[in-house]
Amino acid sequence: MRTYAPVGHRHEAEVRQAFPGVAPHLTATAVERVRGIQVTAHAWLHDGSSERDVQAALADAYADEPFVRVVSARKGIHRVPDPKVLDGSNWCDVGFALDRDSGRLVMMAAIDNLVKGTAGHALQALNVAMGWGERDGLGFPGLHP
Repeated sequence: MRTYAPVGHRHEAEVRQAFPGVAPHLTATAVERVRGIQVTAHAWLHDGSSERDVQAALADAYADEPFVRVVSARKGIHRVPDPKVLDGSNWCDVGFALDRDSGRLVMMAAIDNLVKGTAGHALQALNVAMGWGERDGLGFPGLHP
């Protein structure tokens, strides 16, 4: 494993733009795999939001995103996003954990950076630009059983 952006990740500005009033702290870590990336972001919620509130906000934010899944299992090995599960797919899995005592929200997202990060993203963008079905050519479920 190798942490390549412990602080000051280049996408923090995009998170701030998407979630005004939230001060994100991203840490990106890579593993010795051909594909897959996971990012962990920390923010502090000072309004007393609950897990249910966060779950509802994520469901609302990604309701119209055909390749984003909110991982909400609270038990088991895949209770948070795992890049291995996404091998060969165009999916982005998003999950979270909330520390109610401090209000710290830990958000996690994982993709196969060879599909969702490059080729799949390009095909999805082409589909949208050409007025084709956004999912066209991207239905492969992935390589993980």
